Amino acid sequence: MASRSEDRFEIAFFDVETTVPTRPGQGFTILEFGSILVCPRKLVELESYSTLIRPGDLSAINSLSVRSNGITRDAVIAAPSFQDVADTVYDILHERIWAGHNILRFDCYRIREAFARIGRPAPEPKGTIDSLALLTQRFGRRAGNMKMASLATYFGLGQQTHRSLDDVRMNLEVLKYCATVLLLESSLPDIFTENSWVSPNATTRSRSDGKSSAEGSRINMNTEHANQITGENHPITSLRTKDTEEVSNLIESSTARLDPFDMGPLNDEVMKELIQPDIAMVEIPLKESVESSSPFAASGSSNGTLDFLQPDEISIPSICASLVPLYRGSQRIKLLHKDVSLQLCCRHMKLRFGINGKFFDHAGRPRLNIVCYASQNLCKVLDACDGIAQKLSVDSGSSSEWKPVVIRKEGFNNYPTVRLHIQTAVCGDIAIYATEIYQKEPSGTEQRLVFTKFDASELSTLFKPGTFMDAFFSLDPYDYQQRAGIRLVAKKLILHSN
Repeated sequence: MASRSEDRFEIAFFDVETTVPTRPGQGFTILEFGSILVCPRKLVELESYSTLIRPGDLSAINSLSVRSNGITRDAVIAAPSFQDVADTVYDILHERIWAGHNILRFDCYRIREAFARIGRPAPEPKGTIDSLALLTQRFGRRAGNMKMASLATYFGLGQQTHRSLDDVRMNLEVLKYCATVLLLESSLPDIFTENSWVSPNATTRSRSDGKSSAEGSRINMNTEHANQITGENHPITSLRTKDTEEVSNLIESSTARLDPFDMGPLNDEVMKELIQPDIAMVEIPLKESVESSSPFAASGSSNGTLDFLQPDEISIPSICASLVPLYRGSQRIKLLHKDVSLQLCCRHMKLRFGINGKFFDHAGRPRLNIVCYASQNLCKVLDACDGIAQKLSVDSGSSSEWKPVVIRKEGFNNYPTVRLHIQTAVCGDIAIYATEIYQKEPSGTEQRLVFTKFDASELSTLFKPGTFMDAFFSLDPYDYQQRAGIRLVAKKLILHSN
Protein backbone atom coordinates (compact mmCIF):
# COMPACT_ATOMS: atom_id res chain seq x y z
CA MET A 1 0.00 0.00 0.00
CA ALA A 2 1.31 3.40 -0.88
CA SER A 3 1.80 5.99 1.83
CA ARG A 4 -0.65 8.85 1.64
CA SER A 5 -0.23 10.84 4.82
CA GLU A 6 -2.28 13.73 3.46
CA ASP A 7 -5.20 11.49 2.46
CA ARG A 8 -6.10 8.98 5.14
CA PHE A 9 -9.90 8.91 5.10
CA GLU A 10 -10.10 5.15 4.52
CA ILE A 11 -11.13 2.66 7.20
CA ALA A 12 -8.36 0.14 7.84
CA PHE A 13 -9.89 -3.26 8.53
CA PHE A 14 -7.15 -5.51 9.87
CA ASP A 15 -6.57 -8.85 11.56
CA VAL A 16 -3.59 -10.70 12.99
CA GLU A 17 -3.00 -14.42 13.36
CA THR A 18 -0.75 -15.40 16.23
CA THR A 19 0.88 -18.25 18.07
CA VAL A 20 -1.06 -19.83 20.94
CA PRO A 21 0.76 -19.61 24.30
CA THR A 22 1.00 -22.90 26.16
CA ARG A 23 2.67 -21.77 29.38
CA PRO A 24 2.35 -18.76 31.69
CA GLY A 25 4.31 -15.71 30.58
CA GLN A 26 4.97 -16.99 27.06
CA GLY A 27 2.89 -14.35 25.26
CA PHE A 28 1.68 -14.11 21.68
CA THR A 29 3.74 -13.68 18.51
CA ILE A 30 2.23 -12.38 15.26
CA LEU A 31 2.41 -14.90 12.40
CA GLU A 32 0.32 -13.04 9.83
CA PHE A 33 -0.98 -9.53 9.27
CA GLY A 34 -3.74 -8.72 6.81
CA SER A 35 -5.57 -5.49 6.06
CA ILE A 36 -7.91 -3.88 3.57
CA LEU A 37 -8.56 -0.17 3.13
CA VAL A 38 -12.26 0.49 2.71
CA CYS A 39 -14.04 3.56 1.37
CA PRO A 40 -16.50 4.63 4.09
CA ARG A 41 -18.87 6.15 1.52
CA LYS A 42 -19.26 3.10 -0.75
CA LEU A 43 -17.96 0.30 1.50
CA VAL A 44 -15.74 -0.99 -1.29
CA GLU A 45 -12.24 -2.37 -0.89
CA LEU A 46 -9.63 0.04 -2.24
CA GLU A 47 -6.39 -1.72 -1.40
CA SER A 48 -5.26 -4.86 0.37
CA TYR A 49 -2.10 -6.15 2.02
CA SER A 50 -1.22 -9.46 3.57
CA THR A 51 2.01 -11.02 4.75
CA LEU A 52 3.17 -13.99 6.73
CA ILE A 53 5.63 -13.07 9.48
CA ARG A 54 8.54 -15.16 10.72
CA PRO A 55 8.71 -15.18 14.54
CA GLY A 56 12.03 -14.82 16.30
CA ASP A 57 11.52 -18.24 17.88
CA LEU A 58 10.06 -20.82 15.50
CA SER A 59 9.40 -23.18 18.40
CA ALA A 60 6.57 -20.81 19.44
CA ILE A 61 4.56 -22.33 16.58
CA ASN A 62 3.20 -25.38 18.39
CA SER A 63 0.46 -27.85 17.54
CA LEU A 64 -2.23 -25.67 19.16
CA SER A 65 -1.11 -22.74 17.03
CA VAL A 66 -1.23 -24.79 13.82
CA ARG A 67 -4.66 -26.14 14.66
CA SER A 68 -5.91 -22.62 15.30
CA ASN A 69 -4.88 -21.00 12.01
CA GLY A 70 -3.06 -23.61 9.92
CA ILE A 71 0.20 -21.62 9.81
CA THR A 72 3.15 -24.00 10.15
CA ARG A 73 6.84 -23.41 10.74
CA ASP A 74 7.60 -24.33 7.13
CA ALA A 75 5.11 -21.70 5.95
CA VAL A 76 6.94 -18.84 7.67
CA ILE A 77 10.55 -20.00 7.44
CA ALA A 78 11.16 -17.74 4.43
CA ALA A 79 8.74 -14.98 5.47
CA PRO A 80 9.94 -11.52 6.58
CA SER A 81 10.31 -10.69 10.26
CA PHE A 82 8.00 -8.15 11.85
CA GLN A 83 10.81 -5.61 11.79
CA ASP A 84 11.03 -6.09 8.01
CA VAL A 85 7.33 -5.22 7.51
CA ALA A 86 6.93 -2.73 10.37
CA ASP A 87 7.11 0.30 8.07
CA THR A 88 4.30 -1.02 5.90
CA VAL A 89 2.11 -1.99 8.85
CA TYR A 90 2.68 1.43 10.42
CA ASP A 91 1.77 3.22 7.20
CA ILE A 92 -1.43 1.21 6.82
CA LEU A 93 -2.68 1.83 10.36
CA HIS A 94 -1.35 5.16 11.57
CA GLU A 95 -3.90 7.99 11.71
CA ARG A 96 -6.62 5.93 10.07
CA ILE A 97 -9.83 4.57 11.53
CA TRP A 98 -9.16 1.01 12.67
CA ALA A 99 -11.85 -1.66 12.28
CA GLY A 100 -11.99 -5.34 13.05
CA HIS A 101 -13.66 -8.02 15.12
CA ASN A 102 -12.57 -7.94 18.77
CA ILE A 103 -9.61 -5.70 17.92
CA LEU A 104 -9.84 -3.69 21.14
CA ARG A 105 -9.34 -6.80 23.22
CA PHE A 106 -6.85 -8.63 21.03
CA ASP A 107 -5.46 -7.28 17.75
CA CYS A 108 -4.67 -3.76 19.00
CA TYR A 109 -2.80 -5.24 21.91
CA ARG A 110 -0.77 -7.54 19.64
CA ILE A 111 0.21 -4.65 17.35
CA ARG A 112 1.43 -2.57 20.27
CA GLU A 113 3.40 -5.52 21.66
CA ALA A 114 5.05 -6.20 18.30
CA PHE A 115 6.22 -2.61 17.88
CA ALA A 116 7.42 -2.50 21.50
CA ARG A 117 9.58 -5.59 20.89
CA ILE A 118 11.48 -3.85 18.11
CA GLY A 119 11.77 -0.61 20.07
CA ARG A 120 9.53 1.48 17.84
CA PRO A 121 6.44 3.58 18.60
CA ALA A 122 3.22 1.88 17.62
CA PRO A 123 0.79 3.40 15.12
CA GLU A 124 -2.13 5.31 16.59
CA PRO A 125 -5.72 5.19 15.28
CA LYS A 126 -7.85 8.16 14.36
CA GLY A 127 -10.75 6.16 15.77
CA THR A 128 -11.80 2.55 16.26
CA ILE A 129 -14.74 0.37 15.25
CA ASP A 130 -14.82 -2.96 17.07
CA SER A 131 -17.46 -4.98 15.27
CA LEU A 132 -17.78 -7.50 18.12
CA ALA A 133 -18.87 -4.81 20.57
CA LEU A 134 -20.83 -2.87 17.98
CA LEU A 135 -22.82 -5.83 16.64
CA THR A 136 -23.44 -7.30 20.07
CA GLN A 137 -24.99 -3.98 21.08
CA ARG A 138 -26.91 -3.25 17.88
CA PHE A 139 -27.61 -6.70 16.39
CA GLY A 140 -28.19 -8.69 19.58
CA ARG A 141 -27.45 -12.36 20.26
CA ARG A 142 -28.93 -13.83 17.10
CA ALA A 143 -25.68 -15.52 16.11
CA GLY A 144 -24.95 -17.06 19.48
CA ASN A 145 -21.54 -16.05 20.80
CA MET A 146 -21.12 -13.40 18.06
CA LYS A 147 -17.72 -14.70 16.99
CA MET A 148 -16.87 -14.16 13.34
CA ALA A 149 -17.34 -17.85 12.55
CA SER A 150 -20.83 -17.79 14.10
CA LEU A 151 -21.84 -14.63 12.25
CA ALA A 152 -20.55 -15.99 8.95
CA THR A 153 -22.50 -19.21 9.41
CA TYR A 154 -25.59 -17.26 10.43
CA PHE A 155 -25.54 -15.35 7.12
CA GLY A 156 -24.41 -18.33 5.05
CA LEU A 157 -21.07 -16.77 4.13
CA GLY A 158 -19.11 -20.00 4.53
CA GLN A 159 -16.54 -21.06 7.07
CA GLN A 160 -13.97 -18.80 8.67
CA THR A 161 -10.46 -19.75 7.53
CA HIS A 162 -8.64 -17.98 10.39
CA ARG A 163 -6.33 -16.33 7.88
CA SER A 164 -5.90 -12.59 8.16
CA LEU A 165 -6.95 -11.30 4.74
CA ASP A 166 -9.87 -13.74 4.45
CA ASP A 167 -11.07 -12.77 7.92
CA VAL A 168 -11.07 -9.00 7.32
CA ARG A 169 -12.99 -9.42 4.06
CA MET A 170 -15.48 -11.64 5.84
CA ASN A 171 -15.71 -9.01 8.59
CA LEU A 172 -16.73 -6.36 6.06
CA GLU A 173 -19.35 -8.63 4.49
CA VAL A 174 -20.82 -9.48 7.90
CA LEU A 175 -21.14 -5.77 8.70
CA LYS A 176 -22.94 -5.17 5.41
CA TYR A 177 -25.41 -8.00 6.09
CA CYS A 178 -26.07 -6.86 9.66
CA ALA A 179 -26.60 -3.26 8.56
CA THR A 180 -29.08 -4.38 5.90
CA VAL A 181 -31.08 -6.46 8.36
CA LEU A 182 -31.18 -3.61 10.87
CA LEU A 183 -32.28 -1.16 8.16
CA LEU A 184 -35.14 -3.44 7.10
CA GLU A 185 -36.24 -4.00 10.68
CA SER A 186 -36.25 -0.29 11.44
CA SER A 187 -38.40 0.39 8.39
CA LEU A 188 -41.18 -2.03 9.44
CA PRO A 189 -40.59 -2.83 13.12
CA ASP A 190 -44.07 -4.30 13.64
CA ILE A 191 -43.57 -6.85 10.86
CA PHE A 192 -39.88 -7.66 10.96
CA THR A 193 -39.60 -8.85 14.53
CA GLU A 194 -36.29 -10.07 15.89
CA ASN A 195 -37.45 -13.67 16.09
CA SER A 196 -38.38 -13.74 12.42
CA TRP A 197 -34.75 -13.17 11.57
CA VAL A 198 -33.26 -15.99 13.62
CA SER A 199 -31.52 -18.24 11.13
CA PRO A 200 -31.68 -22.04 11.49
CA ASN A 201 -28.02 -22.00 10.45
CA ALA A 202 -26.97 -20.04 13.51
CA THR A 203 -24.26 -21.79 15.50
CA THR A 204 -21.54 -20.79 17.91
CA ARG A 205 -18.56 -22.74 16.68
CA SER A 206 -17.45 -23.13 13.12
CA ARG A 207 -13.91 -23.82 12.09
CA SER A 208 -11.96 -24.66 9.00
CA ASP A 209 -8.38 -25.78 9.04
CA GLY A 210 -6.81 -22.96 7.08
CA LYS A 211 -4.09 -24.12 4.72
CA SER A 212 -0.79 -22.37 5.05
CA SER A 213 0.74 -20.78 2.00
CA ALA A 214 4.41 -19.98 1.64
CA GLU A 215 4.03 -17.06 -0.68
CA GLY A 216 5.19 -14.67 2.05
CA SER A 217 3.71 -11.27 1.20
CA ARG A 218 1.20 -10.28 -1.40
CA ILE A 219 0.05 -6.81 -2.32
CA ASN A 220 -2.67 -5.78 -4.74
CA MET A 221 -4.55 -2.60 -5.41
CA ASN A 222 -7.97 -1.90 -6.90
CA THR A 223 -8.18 0.69 -9.64
CA GLU A 224 -11.28 2.33 -8.19
CA HIS A 225 -10.66 5.09 -5.66
CA ALA A 226 -13.24 7.04 -3.71
CA ASN A 227 -13.51 10.75 -3.14
CA GLN A 228 -12.10 11.96 0.17
CA ILE A 229 -14.61 12.18 2.97
CA THR A 230 -14.14 14.68 5.72
CA GLY A 231 -17.61 14.85 7.30
CA GLU A 232 -17.77 13.80 10.93
CA ASN A 233 -21.45 12.85 10.61
CA HIS A 234 -20.91 10.03 8.11
CA PRO A 235 -22.97 6.96 9.12
CA ILE A 236 -19.85 4.78 9.21
CA THR A 237 -17.28 7.16 10.66
CA SER A 238 -19.75 8.22 13.33
CA LEU A 239 -19.49 4.71 14.79
CA ARG A 240 -15.83 5.07 15.61
CA THR A 241 -14.45 6.00 18.98
CA LYS A 242 -13.10 9.53 18.65
CA ASP A 243 -10.58 9.33 21.44
CA THR A 244 -7.72 6.90 20.95
CA GLU A 245 -7.27 6.81 24.70
CA GLU A 246 -10.17 4.35 24.77
CA VAL A 247 -7.98 1.74 23.11
CA SER A 248 -5.39 2.00 25.85
CA ASN A 249 -8.02 2.03 28.58
CA LEU A 250 -9.65 -1.13 27.30
CA ILE A 251 -6.30 -2.88 27.12
CA GLU A 252 -5.30 -1.75 30.60
CA SER A 253 -7.65 -4.07 32.49
CA SER A 254 -6.22 -3.00 35.82
CA THR A 255 -8.18 0.26 35.82
CA ALA A 256 -11.54 0.54 37.50
CA ARG A 257 -13.24 2.31 34.60
CA LEU A 258 -16.35 0.97 32.96
CA ASP A 259 -15.76 -0.45 29.50
CA PRO A 260 -16.65 2.14 26.80
CA PHE A 261 -17.99 -0.76 24.72
CA ASP A 262 -20.07 -2.21 27.54
CA MET A 263 -20.50 -5.95 27.03
CA GLY A 264 -22.26 -6.36 30.38
CA PRO A 265 -25.80 -6.96 29.15
CA LEU A 266 -24.75 -9.82 26.86
CA ASN A 267 -22.37 -11.28 29.41
CA ASP A 268 -25.04 -11.18 32.12
CA GLU A 269 -27.52 -13.00 29.89
CA VAL A 270 -24.98 -15.72 29.15
CA MET A 271 -23.88 -15.96 32.77
CA LYS A 272 -27.46 -16.28 34.04
CA GLU A 273 -27.52 -19.87 32.87
CA LEU A 274 -24.11 -20.49 34.40
CA ILE A 275 -25.01 -19.21 37.88
CA GLN A 276 -28.61 -20.38 38.31
CA PRO A 277 -27.57 -22.61 41.25
CA ASP A 278 -26.03 -19.55 42.90
CA ILE A 279 -29.19 -17.50 42.67
CA ALA A 280 -31.32 -20.35 43.94
CA MET A 281 -29.12 -20.74 47.00
CA VAL A 282 -29.92 -17.28 48.36
CA GLU A 283 -33.50 -16.20 48.92
CA ILE A 284 -33.45 -13.32 51.40
CA PRO A 285 -36.84 -11.88 52.37
CA LEU A 286 -36.73 -8.14 51.85
CA LYS A 287 -38.42 -7.48 55.18
CA GLU A 288 -35.76 -9.43 57.03
CA SER A 289 -32.97 -7.58 55.26
CA VAL A 290 -34.39 -4.15 55.83
CA GLU A 291 -35.25 -4.63 59.48
CA SER A 292 -31.85 -6.01 60.47
CA SER A 293 -30.10 -3.50 62.70
CA SER A 294 -26.52 -4.67 62.14
CA PRO A 295 -24.52 -4.74 58.94
CA PHE A 296 -24.91 -8.50 58.93
CA ALA A 297 -26.93 -10.85 61.06
CA ALA A 298 -26.58 -14.52 61.93
CA SER A 299 -29.02 -17.16 60.82
CA GLY A 300 -29.10 -20.94 60.68
CA SER A 301 -26.39 -23.39 59.79
CA SER A 302 -25.06 -24.24 56.37
CA ASN A 303 -26.70 -26.43 53.77
CA GLY A 304 -25.36 -29.87 52.90
CA THR A 305 -22.20 -30.04 50.87
CA LEU A 306 -22.11 -33.71 49.90
CA ASP A 307 -21.70 -32.87 46.20
CA PHE A 308 -18.33 -31.19 46.82
CA LEU A 309 -15.17 -33.28 46.76
CA GLN A 310 -11.85 -32.52 48.38
CA PRO A 311 -8.83 -32.55 46.03
CA ASP A 312 -7.42 -35.79 47.47
CA GLU A 313 -10.75 -37.48 46.70
CA ILE A 314 -10.41 -36.72 43.00
CA SER A 315 -9.23 -39.38 40.56
CA ILE A 316 -7.49 -37.51 37.74
CA PRO A 317 -8.27 -40.21 35.09
CA SER A 318 -11.95 -39.86 36.01
CA ILE A 319 -12.07 -36.18 35.04
CA CYS A 320 -13.59 -35.42 31.64
CA ALA A 321 -15.18 -32.51 29.80
CA SER A 322 -18.20 -32.32 27.53
CA LEU A 323 -20.09 -29.71 25.56
CA VAL A 324 -23.54 -28.82 26.87
CA PRO A 325 -26.18 -26.45 25.43
CA LEU A 326 -26.05 -22.82 26.54
CA TYR A 327 -28.07 -20.35 24.47
CA ARG A 328 -29.79 -20.56 21.07
CA GLY A 329 -27.64 -23.37 19.80
CA SER A 330 -24.46 -22.22 21.52
CA GLN A 331 -22.52 -24.52 23.80
CA ARG A 332 -20.26 -24.34 26.81
CA ILE A 333 -17.79 -26.75 28.38
CA LYS A 334 -18.76 -28.66 31.49
CA LEU A 335 -16.24 -30.48 33.68
CA LEU A 336 -17.25 -33.84 35.12
CA HIS A 337 -15.84 -36.31 37.61
CA LYS A 338 -17.19 -39.83 37.21
CA ASP A 339 -20.01 -38.38 35.10
CA VAL A 340 -21.05 -35.91 37.84
CA SER A 341 -20.49 -32.15 37.78
CA LEU A 342 -17.10 -31.44 39.33
CA GLN A 343 -17.28 -29.25 42.42
CA LEU A 344 -14.51 -28.88 44.97
CA CYS A 345 -14.20 -28.31 48.69
CA CYS A 346 -10.94 -27.00 50.16
CA ARG A 347 -10.63 -26.88 53.91
CA HIS A 348 -8.52 -24.36 55.75
CA MET A 349 -7.59 -22.27 52.73
CA LYS A 350 -5.52 -19.20 53.55
CA LEU A 351 -6.51 -15.87 52.07
CA ARG A 352 -3.69 -14.05 50.32
CA PHE A 353 -5.58 -11.01 49.01
CA GLY A 354 -8.90 -9.76 50.34
CA ILE A 355 -11.88 -8.40 48.43
CA ASN A 356 -11.01 -7.06 45.01
CA GLY A 357 -13.70 -4.78 43.65
CA LYS A 358 -11.88 -2.85 40.94
CA PHE A 359 -13.86 -4.45 38.09
CA PHE A 360 -17.47 -3.46 37.52
CA ASP A 361 -20.53 -4.86 35.75
CA HIS A 362 -22.74 -2.87 33.38
CA ALA A 363 -24.80 -1.51 36.30
CA GLY A 364 -21.75 -0.16 38.09
CA ARG A 365 -21.66 -2.88 40.75
CA PRO A 366 -18.20 -4.28 41.56
CA ARG A 367 -17.40 -7.83 40.49
CA LEU A 368 -15.99 -9.25 43.70
CA ASN A 369 -13.26 -11.85 44.05
CA ILE A 370 -10.62 -13.03 46.48
CA VAL A 371 -7.25 -14.73 46.01
CA CYS A 372 -6.25 -17.75 48.11
CA TYR A 373 -3.17 -19.93 48.38
CA ALA A 374 -3.58 -23.24 46.55
CA SER A 375 -2.36 -26.54 47.98
CA GLN A 376 -0.30 -28.97 45.92
CA ASN A 377 -3.23 -31.38 45.61
CA LEU A 378 -5.56 -28.60 44.48
CA CYS A 379 -3.03 -27.41 41.88
CA LYS A 380 -2.72 -30.95 40.54
CA VAL A 381 -6.49 -31.23 40.07
CA LEU A 382 -6.90 -27.77 38.55
CA ASP A 383 -3.95 -28.21 36.17
CA ALA A 384 -5.53 -31.45 34.94
CA CYS A 385 -8.88 -29.69 34.46
CA ASP A 386 -7.13 -26.92 32.54
CA GLY A 387 -5.55 -29.38 30.14
CA ILE A 388 -8.76 -31.32 29.54
CA ALA A 389 -10.96 -28.25 29.08
CA GLN A 390 -8.43 -26.44 26.87
CA LYS A 391 -8.11 -29.45 24.57
CA LEU A 392 -11.88 -29.63 24.12
CA SER A 393 -11.97 -25.86 23.55
CA VAL A 394 -9.41 -26.06 20.75
CA ASP A 395 -10.97 -29.20 19.27
CA SER A 396 -14.35 -27.44 19.10
CA GLY A 397 -12.89 -24.54 17.11
CA SER A 398 -11.99 -21.88 19.66
CA SER A 399 -8.91 -19.71 19.08
CA SER A 400 -9.29 -17.80 22.34
CA GLU A 401 -6.34 -17.23 24.64
CA TRP A 402 -6.50 -19.77 27.46
CA LYS A 403 -5.80 -18.39 30.93
CA PRO A 404 -4.56 -20.99 33.45
CA VAL A 405 -6.73 -21.23 36.54
CA VAL A 406 -3.75 -21.57 38.88
CA ILE A 407 -1.86 -18.29 39.22
CA ARG A 408 1.90 -18.75 39.28
CA LYS A 409 3.84 -15.50 39.47
CA GLU A 410 7.48 -15.34 38.43
CA GLY A 411 9.64 -15.67 41.52
CA PHE A 412 6.71 -17.05 43.54
CA ASN A 413 6.36 -20.50 41.95
CA ASN A 414 6.29 -22.13 45.37
CA TYR A 415 3.24 -20.06 46.34
CA PRO A 416 0.56 -20.71 43.69
CA THR A 417 -2.81 -19.05 44.16
CA VAL A 418 -6.34 -19.24 42.77
CA ARG A 419 -9.03 -16.61 42.37
CA LEU A 420 -12.49 -17.28 43.79
CA HIS A 421 -15.38 -15.24 42.41
CA ILE A 422 -18.15 -14.11 44.76
CA GLN A 423 -21.35 -14.17 42.76
CA THR A 424 -24.22 -11.72 43.12
CA ALA A 425 -27.89 -11.98 42.29
CA VAL A 426 -30.18 -9.07 41.45
CA CYS A 427 -33.78 -8.88 42.67
CA GLY A 428 -35.30 -5.80 41.10
CA ASP A 429 -33.15 -2.88 42.17
CA ILE A 430 -31.62 -4.83 45.05
CA ALA A 431 -28.36 -6.76 44.66
CA ILE A 432 -27.53 -9.57 47.09
CA TYR A 433 -24.66 -12.01 47.44
CA ALA A 434 -25.39 -15.31 45.74
CA THR A 435 -22.47 -16.92 47.56
CA GLU A 436 -23.38 -18.23 51.00
CA ILE A 437 -21.07 -16.77 53.64
CA TYR A 438 -20.73 -18.26 57.12
CA GLN A 439 -18.75 -17.49 60.27
CA LYS A 440 -17.24 -20.46 62.13
CA GLU A 441 -16.77 -19.91 65.84
CA PRO A 442 -13.95 -21.53 67.86
CA SER A 443 -16.58 -23.90 69.25
CA GLY A 444 -17.21 -25.20 65.75
CA THR A 445 -20.63 -23.58 65.38
CA GLU A 446 -21.32 -22.16 61.91
CA GLN A 447 -23.60 -19.15 61.52
CA ARG A 448 -24.94 -17.82 58.25
CA LEU A 449 -24.23 -14.13 57.62
CA VAL A 450 -27.07 -12.16 56.01
CA PHE A 451 -26.08 -8.74 54.70
CA THR A 452 -28.38 -5.76 54.70
CA LYS A 453 -26.97 -4.30 51.50
CA PHE A 454 -24.53 -4.91 48.68
CA ASP A 455 -21.38 -3.26 49.98
CA ALA A 456 -17.87 -4.49 49.22
CA SER A 457 -16.47 -2.53 52.16
CA GLU A 458 -18.48 -4.71 54.55
CA LEU A 459 -16.97 -7.85 53.12
CA SER A 460 -13.50 -6.35 53.33
CA THR A 461 -13.76 -6.35 57.11
CA LEU A 462 -14.29 -10.12 57.03
CA PHE A 463 -12.01 -11.21 54.18
CA LYS A 464 -8.63 -10.05 55.44
CA PRO A 465 -5.29 -11.43 54.21
CA GLY A 466 -4.21 -14.33 56.38
CA THR A 467 -7.79 -15.39 57.22
CA PHE A 468 -8.49 -19.12 56.98
CA MET A 469 -11.69 -20.45 55.48
CA ASP A 470 -13.40 -23.51 54.03
CA ALA A 471 -14.27 -22.90 50.39
CA PHE A 472 -16.86 -24.76 48.34
CA PHE A 473 -16.74 -23.83 44.66
CA SER A 474 -17.68 -24.90 41.17
CA LEU A 475 -15.44 -24.99 38.10
CA ASP A 476 -17.09 -23.04 35.29
CA PRO A 477 -15.24 -22.96 31.94
CA TYR A 478 -15.80 -19.77 29.93
CA ASP A 479 -14.96 -18.53 26.45
CA TYR A 480 -15.74 -14.86 25.90
CA GLN A 481 -14.19 -12.14 23.74
CA GLN A 482 -11.14 -14.23 22.78
CA ARG A 483 -10.45 -15.12 26.40
CA ALA A 484 -11.04 -18.57 27.80
CA GLY A 485 -10.31 -20.50 30.95
CA ILE A 486 -11.95 -21.89 34.08
CA ARG A 487 -13.66 -19.59 36.56
CA LEU A 488 -13.84 -20.78 40.17
CA VAL A 489 -17.23 -19.69 41.49
CA ALA A 490 -17.64 -19.70 45.27
CA LYS A 491 -20.87 -21.37 46.34
CA LYS A 492 -20.17 -21.25 50.04
CA LEU A 493 -17.40 -19.74 52.15
CA ILE A 494 -16.95 -20.53 55.84
CA LEU A 495 -14.70 -18.02 57.58
CA HIS A 496 -12.73 -19.21 60.61
CA SER A 497 -12.66 -16.97 63.66
CA ASN A 498 -9.20 -16.04 64.91
